[in-house]
Amino acid sequence: MADTPARKARPVITLRVLRTEQLTPHMIRVVAGGEGLSTFTPNGFTDAYVKLLFKVPGVTYPEPFDMETVRAELPREQWPKTRTYTVRYYDQRAGELAIDFVYHGDEGLAGPWAVAAKPGDELLLLGPGGAYAPQDDTDWHLLVGDEAGLPAIGAALEAVPAGAPVRALILVEDASEEQMLSTKGDAQITWLHRSAGADLVAAVRELEFGDGVVQAFVHGEAGFVKELRRHLLTERGMPKELLSISGYWRRGKDEDGWQAEKAADRAKEGK
Repeated sequence: MADTPARKARPVITLRVLRTEQLTPHMIRVVAGGEGLSTFTPNGFTDAYVKLLFKVPGVTYPEPFDMETVRAELPREQWPKTRTYTVRYYDQRAGELAIDFVYHGDEGLAGPWAVAAKPGDELLLLGPGGAYAPQDDTDWHLLVGDEAGLPAIGAALEAVPAGAPVRALILVEDASEEQMLSTKGDAQITWLHRSAGADLVAAVRELEFGDGVVQAFVHGEAGFVKELRRHLLTERGMPKELLSISGYWRRGKDEDGWQAEKAADRAKEGK
């Protein structure tokens, strides 16, 4: 049997911060661009995500930066840390790519970086990936998520066909974290507040489903995602192919811990 060719690493895209925008007390938008944006290829998904690369302080990396060289020449603990974020928008004409970051203080990696980001700062990323975009052959759309899913929900609202019925349920901390979201669809957007004890799962369970075929996007904290997966597939009888559902994070874990947990779960399922 012939050897399987090694998968070539995706090229790193190097951008420069153009500006930052304080959307809400805990949501910061970083808008980046520069010559490197010409190597970014949009994939048409509204949940398009990229892997941001954060260099480890004190480590000297090859120039030009190349992940294959990094992996070959440096110990793993010196590899850049990765964090996964949704592309909020890509505007080729303006030369801009925007990513929204949730900030909850000085702990963590990406949030503090976004707060401190200044024009000219380097932003390294891989991607994009993704799998979901609103279809125009369904009767209505359901969008459910928390702050982590909000950028993709915002992008989906902008992409739904004109006049398409949409129900969006979004969980945030309080009213100060609500955002202005634009859409050409016939949208009913419900903001739920964590500080008031709102229950996103209960809200979806209580939702009166409209007639016809629904396409749903449900992303955010893994706990509510697990409950809603069972509810929508089993109790509501949604077909899998019309449901995009995934846990973006798990309470009490950073992305490294959450990804390791998901990998362990996949390994168990494979046995």
